[in-house]
Amino acid sequence: MKRHLITTLLFTVALHAADPIHVLVWDEQQPKQSQGYGDKFLGDTIAAHLSTLPGLSVKSTNLNAPEQGLDDATLDTTDVLIFWSHVRQKDQDDARVEAVVKRVMDGKLSLIALHSAHWSKPFVRLMQERSKADAMKEMPGVQWEYTNDKPYGIVKPKVARITPFIEKGEGNTWKLTLPQCVFPSYRADGAPSHVTTLLPDHPIVKGLPAVWDIPQTEMYGEPFHVPSPDEVVFEEKWDKGEQFRSGCVWKVGVGRVFYFRPGHETYPVFKQAEPLRVIENAARWLGADVAH
Repeated sequence: MKRHLITTLLFTVALHAADPIHVLVWDEQQPKQSQGYGDKFLGDTIAAHLSTLPGLSVKSTNLNAPEQGLDDATLDTTDVLIFWSHVRQKDQDDARVEAVVKRVMDGKLSLIALHSAHWSKPFVRLMQERSKADAMKEMPGVQWEYTNDKPYGIVKPKVARITPFIEKGEGNTWKLTLPQCVFPSYRADGAPSHVTTLLPDHPIVKGLPAVWDIPQTEMYGEPFHVPSPDEVVFEEKWDKGEQFRSGCVWKVGVGRVFYFRPGHETYPVFKQAEPLRVIENAARWLGADVAH
């Protein structure tokens, strides 16, 4: 009897260890992607690559799918959501966004936001929630009033300070201006960038050189209006002097979010080995401890 129980236990452990990480690649599928990816979309290119790798079960979807590809049944069987969006942020369904946010905060889903998904509703909402948690930890026991809470940062208002920031309200009330997830400058001129690994022992950098280049990319310039990351994995620089925190990790609730800056639609960034390795490593790391 004891031998039977031990055999059953070992089989169960082995079966669990062999379970793949379930990855969903979500892509707005902007027509301009054809400039960098030909007859494939950017998201399909990423999904096709990840599908060739052991230990990953990969699907792709897009904004035009039923329930925008983010229905409850799909999310409930997804460990890692890879998200690329750009000009149709306003079209992202708020209910589906909140379904993603809740699962990340509950530790049932991890989010990888790529490039212009810094303005996507899921990423901005999660940065808002992280900012609220940071503020409450810094100043417990006070009443909070939130500003810049809609429409999830997809409109770029002019601000004099880097968001998020805290200021005194009336009485026991304090105001938290939520992050806009924007930055002051960008250049879509295709100039090369130089990526430096800042955390050489991090799982996301496994198999990557300490320094590597992206031959053609869009430039984003700091300051990035986000809460302070828990980890800054990569720094990216350009020959004209700009720099950006191009690989950042946050814990939000009990889940994790990773933002990776490269990935402009007209340059074939995700045909290059190094960015693809970043996404693979991130998917494996973030998906390993997701609880369903």
